[in-house]
Amino acid sequence: MTPTSVAIDARLILGTSTGDSTYWSGLLGGLQKCEGKEKFLLFARAPKPQGLELGPNFEWITLAARSSRWWSLVRFPLAARRSGAKVLHTQYSLSPLAGKRGITTIHDVSFLIGPEWFKPRDRLVLGQSVPLAIKRAAKVLAVSDTCKAEIESFFPGNASKIAVTPNACPDWIQPVDREVALARVSKELGLETPFLLTVGTRWPRKNMNLAIDAAEGLQSRFLHSLAVTGKFGWGDDGLGKRGRAVGYVSTDLLSCLYSAADLYLAPSRHEGFGIPLLESFRCGCPVVCSSGGALPEVAGDAAVVMKSWDARDWSASIEMLLDDPSKLKKLKQRGLEREKLFTWEATAQKTLKAYREVAE
Repeated sequence: MTPTSVAIDARLILGTSTGDSTYWSGLLGGLQKCEGKEKFLLFARAPKPQGLELGPNFEWITLAARSSRWWSLVRFPLAARRSGAKVLHTQYSLSPLAGKRGITTIHDVSFLIGPEWFKPRDRLVLGQSVPLAIKRAAKVLAVSDTCKAEIESFFPGNASKIAVTPNACPDWIQPVDREVALARVSKELGLETPFLLTVGTRWPRKNMNLAIDAAEGLQSRFLHSLAVTGKFGWGDDGLGKRGRAVGYVSTDLLSCLYSAADLYLAPSRHEGFGIPLLESFRCGCPVVCSSGGALPEVAGDAAVVMKSWDARDWSASIEMLLDDPSKLKKLKQRGLEREKLFTWEATAQKTLKAYREVAE
């Protein structure tokens, strides 16, 4: 019996496109741990990345195209059809050429919840592609229960074809001995202890100014700086007196930052999931996060979830935690336990279920 072929848009695997690349890389890793007879065809515009090991039922296929849009709408779905693929999996957009075999992953619909957080062009592209993708798809994968509910709210009538396939912590984030981590961030980034940490591209939705203002509002007896890491993006780039921009760092250095920081601050206005929370948990870094989108769902009881968007309230909560070692220890332990509940293998199993339902 010929195995079912699944065509996957693999362009972001092992890339640096923040959460999207983490999702596709993690899903690929999870699929390779699952038992099944499916054959996975990984289509991309570039050759297979160096160091990417694939099992016998995985094939990397390089497709050239004059543009990314042409690749998505024409080259990829036609090549998938010619290969005999029963399933075609992409994200946010879905070509009409996918037919009834299309699956799309929607990471969030924040462009509808807060249009002002996006540049006009990005808002226009998402506003055109996402509704069509949801309409055309045989299955829609949402990365959290919150995301699923929001999709159902904005696009009623699609509840029966939405499946939740949560994210997990990427394998490349690993805890580092605190003293080792402190020494490395001091040497390579010039960061001295103690410090707080926030991670994310400087986009309005990420709301990193709230973390900066909260750190700025700490009493003078707290000597903490705030390490601000991630891509620069667009928006206000002020850092205050405590802020230290460290830019986009390697994954092993990011692990050191999580392992050395006293607290991780996640002030995002909205997230479809919130992978950095799990990264913090794995490295034993206590978390203070906003109530934006799925962050409370991911955090559970392992973080301090702020309902307020006032920097003064955030400053007060940070001070309370820094003054209470027992509370920090409890949050650290809960975080370590919470992170283990999310695995890419479980994500892959749920995704495989969707593949099989569409193939049948």
